[in-house]
Amino acid sequence: MITILIDHVDVQAGHPFRGSVPEDPDGNAYALQMRDVTPDGAVAWAGLTRTSLDRHKSAVWLQPGDIVFVARGARNYALCLEEVPVPAVCSQYFFLLRVKLAALLPEFLAWQINRAPAQRYLAKNAEGSDQLSIRRGVLEALPIVVPPIEQQQRIVALARDAARERHILESLIRNREQQLDALAFELHPLNP
Repeated sequence: MITILIDHVDVQAGHPFRGSVPEDPDGNAYALQMRDVTPDGAVAWAGLTRTSLDRHKSAVWLQPGDIVFVARGARNYALCLEEVPVPAVCSQYFFLLRVKLAALLPEFLAWQINRAPAQRYLAKNAEGSDQLSIRRGVLEALPIVVPPIEQQQRIVALARDAARERHILESLIRNREQQLDALAFELHPLNP
C-alpha cells in the first residue's frame, strides 16, 4: 500500500545558520554540511565545522537512525546516519527525517528515497531557477511503500552488498589505471 512520507516520519528543517556556519574552535557543537556527505552514504565526521549554538535555543541534535535529506542542488538524496560520534546538527540545506514507527527501518526509507521512483517525483517537483530545491511540503507528500519488516531487512542487506561490490570494483579500476600509468611512464622517453 502506498502512503506518504509524513505519515511515518517527523520532518524538520536543518539548523537555521545565517549564511555560512561560523567556526568556533571551542564551540559546543559540530555542523553537518553538504560538503561533509556523499551520495553513497559516507559522512566525513572528522571534517565537520566546529561551531557554537545558542544555549537558550533548542537544537535538534543528530542521533543514530536519523536520515538527513539533501534538499538543495541538482541531486537530492537521503543518508541514514549509522553513527553520530560528535554532538552535531545538520545545516539549513538539509531536512532531518526521524522515523516515528518501528514498522519502518530508517535504512530502508533512505534507500527508497534514493531509488528511481522517488527520485523522479523529487525531480518533477523541484523548484528554483538558479538552484533547485525541494520544499518541505513536497518532501512530506513523497509517496512511499512500507513492506513487512523482513522484506525491508532483505532489501537493506542487498543494498549494502551492492555498495560493497561497487566499492571493490572502483578500487580494482583505480588499481588497474595506476598500473597502466606506471607502464606508460616506463615506456615514455621523456620519463624524468
